[in-house]
Amino acid sequence: MAVFDLDMIKSVYARMPERVEAARKIVGKPLTLAEKILYSHLWEGAPEKAYNRGVDYVDFAPDRVAMQDATAQMALLQFMTTGRPKVAVPSTVHCDHLIQAKVGAVDDLKVANEKNKEVYDFLSSVSNKYGIGFWKAGAGIIHQVVIENYAFPGGMMIGTDSHTPNAGGLGMVAIGVGGADACDVMSGLAWELKMPKLIGVKLTGKLKGWASAKDVILEVAGRLTVKGGTGYIVEYIGKGADALSATGKGTICNMGAEIGATTSLFGYDRKMAAYLKATGRAKVASLANGIKDLLRPDQECIDNPELYYDQVIEINLSRLEPRINGPFTPDLAWPLSKFAKAVKKNKWPEKLDVGLIGSCTNSSYEDMTRAASIAAQAAAKHIAAKAEFTITPGSEQVRYTAERDGILDTFSSIGGVVLANACGPCIGQWARHGAEKGERNSIITSFNRNFAKRADGNPNTHAFVASPEIVTAFAIAGSLTFNPAKDTLTNEKGEQVKLDPPLGVELPPLGFDVKDAGYQKPKKDGSGVKVAVSPTSDRLQLLEPFKAWEGTDLTGLKLLIKAKGKCTTDHISMAGPWLKYRGHLDNISNNLLIGAINFANGTANKVKNQITGEYGEVPAVQRAYKAAGVGTIVVGDENYGEGSSREHAAMEPRHLGVRAIVVRSFARIHETNLKKQGMLALTFADPADYDKIQENDTFDILGLTTFAEGVPLTLVAHHADGSKDEIKLNHTYNTSQIGWFKAGSALNLIAAEV
Repeated sequence: MAVFDLDMIKSVYARMPERVEAARKIVGKPLTLAEKILYSHLWEGAPEKAYNRGVDYVDFAPDRVAMQDATAQMALLQFMTTGRPKVAVPSTVHCDHLIQAKVGAVDDLKVANEKNKEVYDFLSSVSNKYGIGFWKAGAGIIHQVVIENYAFPGGMMIGTDSHTPNAGGLGMVAIGVGGADACDVMSGLAWELKMPKLIGVKLTGKLKGWASAKDVILEVAGRLTVKGGTGYIVEYIGKGADALSATGKGTICNMGAEIGATTSLFGYDRKMAAYLKATGRAKVASLANGIKDLLRPDQECIDNPELYYDQVIEINLSRLEPRINGPFTPDLAWPLSKFAKAVKKNKWPEKLDVGLIGSCTNSSYEDMTRAASIAAQAAAKHIAAKAEFTITPGSEQVRYTAERDGILDTFSSIGGVVLANACGPCIGQWARHGAEKGERNSIITSFNRNFAKRADGNPNTHAFVASPEIVTAFAIAGSLTFNPAKDTLTNEKGEQVKLDPPLGVELPPLGFDVKDAGYQKPKKDGSGVKVAVSPTSDRLQLLEPFKAWEGTDLTGLKLLIKAKGKCTTDHISMAGPWLKYRGHLDNISNNLLIGAINFANGTANKVKNQITGEYGEVPAVQRAYKAAGVGTIVVGDENYGEGSSREHAAMEPRHLGVRAIVVRSFARIHETNLKKQGMLALTFADPADYDKIQENDTFDILGLTTFAEGVPLTLVAHHADGSKDEIKLNHTYNTSQIGWFKAGSALNLIAAEV
């Protein structure tokens, strides 16, 4: 396959020296890699001023856009309303989210192609019409396909998936966004982002034993928590960083989404060059080598990081112990040596039911070989996996090469089942037998997220996250209290045997190979392509513009729900069986906030309808308010909207008539998604005011007629006893974002420009 976007990459590299030099003069000090890439991608062209980190909104010009099938539907339905004949930047669609894991790769892919034919046909035709590259179902997980084909050092891309930062493994600023942001860039408009702050993670030493690249990010997540990276780009520096493979770097960057980071990245090095060459992009490596100093942070930033980064973390890889994070949150980090004790102390189910390796985080060739080295030992030492064991290759290229090299047979030798090259259980696409019983059980995965109910819909599934090799060892043992670094196992002969540390191969000795990568090149002229959406379809629905703001303050609002504790995008708009409605806004709105816990009764999906006084399911109650012409607000806790980039979590409340989301704090992508859809995304100036909100309150939001950047709004909470509280609400809207609110959505403004 030819190198994608080579002319575009040449253009980026040609302008980079001048722009970096201009930025260095303006900033007045050595530059981090993130700064070099950001200042090289300003919408204005060559930088003319220094931007304040964490303060200034900046317009950027990303090089490309990537979309997965679940989010691409809504992104492209929005793009269709803009009147543009073709995308303005290279863009791709990847069919990876709609394949349900049930039996095995061949049967599951066949079922997916039958069940999702309407959606796949839509995505294929709309891609053909607008000049978008299309990767068919089975081609692989978006982020693995991107790092194999599109990511390049020094580039900038956005993607409609929160794990887009995976491309940081090849030195790219890659940022997860909602579909409306993608629509902007595909329409040829500037993309806005608040200038991120910077966290420098200095890695020293070298990994050894059972430790892997996955353990680096598991450790960082444990230190920073799920919101510690919000508003930051995390940049990994030091000799330890250079020693990691490109796909190992990708793993670390990928899971940076779990600390809320804007993105993560590494500087260009020989490991990246080797990966580019191995994946057929020697020309890109040659171009990068020509400006390699611009594709790394200045040496002063590495030598004295505290002078150039807003926060610095140091990790000695030589002392890093494997981590196991969970359950129910990806930042609860346990060192392997202390995990068994934690399992017993917390009375988590010790018996391991399933071990799952793969996902966009850990499905590279290297990941497969490291896990296979453990499986091969088990087979040789006469041990079969005691837990169920599944394997998800990241792409058809990885799968084909792994099959050729005997790796998949190695997994089969201990009872492993190879699933389709897709997201599968990681995003809830798992037809797990018996999950409906709701029994307490434990699983361990090499995925990135482990929120309650995410993988199989069972709130009592205790999901833990670790490296593929640790997952494999645990699946063999069938127990969470097993420590492969020191414990022995009893084999079929009754002998005590011990597993040796994993051995991996970064790149296949015989090279990568693939018979059919699954790529569809778009037509040069798509003007004649028809994109049909049936008006009776329950999977796809053309969009109607949201109504513009009425020009007044909002009064007489009711409380839909006050969410208690963690409220991720999975709680707001579940995945799993709901993925089939990602192209139909009205149908998917029937999952609005059904996973959120109502503070008033400690129950999910049971809220009070203040019109009738009765309790009902959240979507039904909200539809009743909408039918009655009553606006509502949603109140949330800290880091509201954590997790996936899915903009449905912002579009659903907008569609059903919610007027404002008021929380203690937001996750970055979700806050932006709300703004794009014309919603009010507001925060309590005093987080303690969350406690003043009562179930039977009626609300007014005042100050909208003079809505301005940096000026707080006021929430008046009228209580049932006749008293009231006036609560100060902060916001982060700038002038253009206020324009989105007034127009009804950012998309309304784009459409008006045609």
